[in-house]
Amino acid sequence: MKPIKLLSIVFFIAVFSQNLLAGGGHGHGHDDHGDHHEEEPKGPKGGKWLTQDQFGLEVIIFEQGVEPEMRIYLYDDHRLLATKDAEIIVTLGRLGGDKDLIKFIPEQDYWVGDAVIREPHSYDVTVQAKVNGKAYEWHYASYEGRVEISDRLIKKAGIKLEKAESGLITTKETLYGIIAPKQNSHADIAAPFPSIVKHILVSEGDELSPGQAVLTLKNTESQQTYTVNAPGKGVVTQIHAAIGQKVDTQILMEMMDLSSVWVELSAFPEAIEKLTKGQTVDVYDLHQHEKVQGNLIYIAPVMTGGHIARARAVIANADGHWRVGMHIKADVITQQKQVPIRIKRSAIQRFRGMPVVFAKFGNTFEVRMIEMANENQGTDYVEVTGGIKPGTDYVSENSYLIKADILKSGASHDH
Repeated sequence: MKPIKLLSIVFFIAVFSQNLLAGGGHGHGHDDHGDHHEEEPKGPKGGKWLTQDQFGLEVIIFEQGVEPEMRIYLYDDHRLLATKDAEIIVTLGRLGGDKDLIKFIPEQDYWVGDAVIREPHSYDVTVQAKVNGKAYEWHYASYEGRVEISDRLIKKAGIKLEKAESGLITTKETLYGIIAPKQNSHADIAAPFPSIVKHILVSEGDELSPGQAVLTLKNTESQQTYTVNAPGKGVVTQIHAAIGQKVDTQILMEMMDLSSVWVELSAFPEAIEKLTKGQTVDVYDLHQHEKVQGNLIYIAPVMTGGHIARARAVIANADGHWRVGMHIKADVITQQKQVPIRIKRSAIQRFRGMPVVFAKFGNTFEVRMIEMANENQGTDYVEVTGGIKPGTDYVSENSYLIKADILKSGASHDH
């Protein structure tokens, strides 16, 4: 994620500080008229108070010891109305087009709805009641965790979006290690019999192909000149010979095949338990300028004195970037799972103590309380089992700005 300039953030917050936008500051029990100077009247029990003539109706979201449910109290001139002759229906119109239809039955001195009021408690409310043969109807807005943002400010704040959709959940184990040559990758080049070095045809660092001439020597017994060739492909790592030097059968040149190399990794016991041969490994240099993918080929059967086990991966090194002795970081992919809905881990915020993302509908953003299959599973994405519908756009980067603006707007959870 690219950092946002401080000036942009200040501008973003300053603009919203001057505007309580489209319901962003309304809690439950508030009409959506944008008037924050008059406190709305509340019913005798502190709920939403709706009246017509002498008749009163009070709406409360009750969630003490039970899942959130809607309770309605009926009044005649502010006195509780103990009647069973009533039919009550409440419709909750949610952002995105969903509608919750709730029917009520009498219980004690109130009427209780037949459905759990799912989070967020943010909706346009229609209350229809028929009491003692007379019909009533009210409409009001009760929003929380909602804010409206213009296209210009969305772009300026660097807010990025993704869709909640199916995909892979990848779990990774991060290890550190060092690049090492593969076994049998080293070769020594020597004179077959006593000779004098006539020509050195290559330099340290040169790439060699199989059979390439690397030295010209003169046999001191036969006086015949001959060439010594590379036994395979590789890189010249050291030259021990000098022109005119009398040599016997000592090593004159060293070469190494570094077209593929080992990655020697260190793992603690809790990590080693998750590793198996064949797993995919993403290897990065410590500046993360380069990345290459390989596979685990070896896991040590014993631990060292420091209770660390070695694991080994092999990677391609055609361009020679991965130099022997280089320190690296590696992500071992320990699990992959196809899931119906996933969301980006960077999108998750906490709102009223619950994990949430911010869904986008047009220019309106609203909190969505999500349920996760396993919060610790997945490195970049997590599996979501509830709280957001497939295909919904959500804020994947800079979601903290949306949260900050909602909190600044005074989003409440009053009932």
